[in-house]
Amino acid sequence: MQFRIADTFTGSLARLTGDEQKAVKTAAFDLQMNPSSPGFSFHKLDRARDKDFWSVRVTRDIRLIVHKTASNLLLCYVDHHDAAYHWAERRRLERHPRTGAAQLVEIRETVREIEVPRYVDAEAQITESADAPPASKPAESKPPIFEDTSDEVLLSYGVPVDWLDDIRNANEDDLLDIAEHLPGEAAEALLELAVGETPVSGQPVASSYAFESRDVHESADVAGEPDDETSESTGTDDVADPFEHPDAQRRFRVVHDADELERALEYPWDKWALFLHPTQRQIVEISHTGPFRVSGSAGTGKSVVAMHRAVFLAENNSDVRILLTTFSETLANDLRSKLRRLVHNRPRLADQLEVDTLDTVGERLYRAEFGFPRIAGSDVIKELVSENEDETKSGKFSHRFLMDEWVNVVDAWQLKSWESYRDVRRLGRKTRLSVESRSDLWNIFERVNAGIRDRGLVTRANVYGSLASKLKERRNPPFDFVVVDEAQDISVAQLCFLAALGAQQTNGLFFAGDLGQRIFQTPFSWKALGVDVRGRSQVLRLNYRTSHQIRVQADRLLEPEIADVDGNIEDRRGTVSSFSGEEPEMNVLETEQEENKAVGRWLQKRVEEGVRPEEIGIFVRSDRQLDRSRDAASNAGLTFQILDKGVETAKDCVSISTMHRAKGLEFRAVAVMACDDEVIPLQERIESVSDESDLKDVYDTERHLLYVACTRARDHLLITGVAPASEFLDDMRG
Repeated sequence: MQFRIADTFTGSLARLTGDEQKAVKTAAFDLQMNPSSPGFSFHKLDRARDKDFWSVRVTRDIRLIVHKTASNLLLCYVDHHDAAYHWAERRRLERHPRTGAAQLVEIRETVREIEVPRYVDAEAQITESADAPPASKPAESKPPIFEDTSDEVLLSYGVPVDWLDDIRNANEDDLLDIAEHLPGEAAEALLELAVGETPVSGQPVASSYAFESRDVHESADVAGEPDDETSESTGTDDVADPFEHPDAQRRFRVVHDADELERALEYPWDKWALFLHPTQRQIVEISHTGPFRVSGSAGTGKSVVAMHRAVFLAENNSDVRILLTTFSETLANDLRSKLRRLVHNRPRLADQLEVDTLDTVGERLYRAEFGFPRIAGSDVIKELVSENEDETKSGKFSHRFLMDEWVNVVDAWQLKSWESYRDVRRLGRKTRLSVESRSDLWNIFERVNAGIRDRGLVTRANVYGSLASKLKERRNPPFDFVVVDEAQDISVAQLCFLAALGAQQTNGLFFAGDLGQRIFQTPFSWKALGVDVRGRSQVLRLNYRTSHQIRVQADRLLEPEIADVDGNIEDRRGTVSSFSGEEPEMNVLETEQEENKAVGRWLQKRVEEGVRPEEIGIFVRSDRQLDRSRDAASNAGLTFQILDKGVETAKDCVSISTMHRAKGLEFRAVAVMACDDEVIPLQERIESVSDESDLKDVYDTERHLLYVACTRARDHLLITGVAPASEFLDDMRG
């Protein structure tokens, strides 16, 4: 008997208490080991439309809903008794008549809360009579989105037959409500269609899929023995297993043993990241002759694509070394954990894959070639810049400008001579410098370079520069393929190293990132370093992590189009969220104490609604505001932890972090605090700008920071500040 779990089951399991979850997991293990055990109390659900739905008693009140046939047992849902029964009575498991994919479909006539009114043309409704005053003009409703879309097209994307009329009459306001009741692949496709995109999903089952048994009911319109005409119009293949369709594989998973079931129940469905949207799979499996970049706004699955890309390369290239890397230790830990779940039963693949931060990899390779690197810290650089600034009596430039010029130009591009600094194109640096000014500056930077050498130190950029030069001499690089996550925040020196690793090799470099989340690096030209992604890039537009309401509000912080220095444009228009949720809350308080109490009450309410402490994050602009977030968590009576480098989220603890450390994290509920005027954007950064033209870069990165923090939220978002509040909050209100 095939034992499967559905995404609806793991989602419902996550909403139970800890003790209830333990009892459910025990029952699930027992069911897998011996589904016919007399110890189970199976109860046939007579009121369910689908006669293969059964309930299984877990505790006095908790019930499993399973779909049971002679050859399949599917865990569908779990909840308290009445809620579990109600869920089953409103659904059926069927094979879609057009795509052939297995679907858990909500029966339309059981859904009372949705009523899609017919479109009314207000002008046509106005009638005039000589004996009566003119009729008042009725309120005009918005026109239907899919009025001109054929049934065949809608069915091809997995729309259930009995929902066609509602979709046909739905306008943009109705669509999100309807989408909540549709199978995931159908909802995603409709949302993409609504914004002018062409979905990739919804293709018929390939004839090569093995058919085991007809355990999934046909849709109501094709039940029984269809004639030849019906068979042709549905596009299904009677020798196809509906659970093997790509759309179904994203919703249902076969579990082969107890070890696999334990992992499946330990992590929510979206944490598994096992099955890809067709658009994502196309990118994962693409072959490219030069560097390739996938982009997309927060929550569109870029990291998932990067991880699957690394595994795909390992599967299709034996005896190769593949590096999956990113800039942050926290992000690397997350990738490593997810990758283990993805290849747990394929040790050969695991041996081919290395997951680590770029700095860790760089230091290891440097040790092998040159010995242990003694890294010059930022305090040493500041000291050397200050000393030589005083000695050269250069008062033209601020210390902040000198540090920025050193970090982003001289050290980044590894400039070692006056000629190289004189001639360098300062892309991304808007302050113009004459030859005379550059000469004065080089007097300082030449001495800084000498001071670093005299102390026997190297900078991080030196490490990557030395490795890049060494790699050009080697015939066999340490890695055959490199996949980079959060690529928007890699540095000039890191990209120079990566270019030497594989810029010219087929499939050598694969990047995943979002220019709208660039918060650590100033813009620079990738093309100048030999990494040219023009014509080899793609944008993901389906957001899986963040609700429609949160995404829309966060997107107001950014331009609809963002371009890099090389002219590559990321068009953010057309991005849609796969689910709807509550409107974000935004509160501006008079004092910090009032803010702390307000956030504390909000946190308490989320916990009362069933959000666990580890599913909550609080973010602030910098370390100086951390006390405010601590006070808010304490006011809610919640235990908290401060996330630092490499620290992972802990169970039963609210996570508190600066916005810079928020990258790669996600929570059901997020509070973004201390959004005060002069905090974000940070007044110190604005005052340090020596040229008006540099202000845009400061504002852009500050906006990106707030965007990153807000898009860590899945279902609930609260944004607070103390009056006068940040100007960015006005932008978010629209």
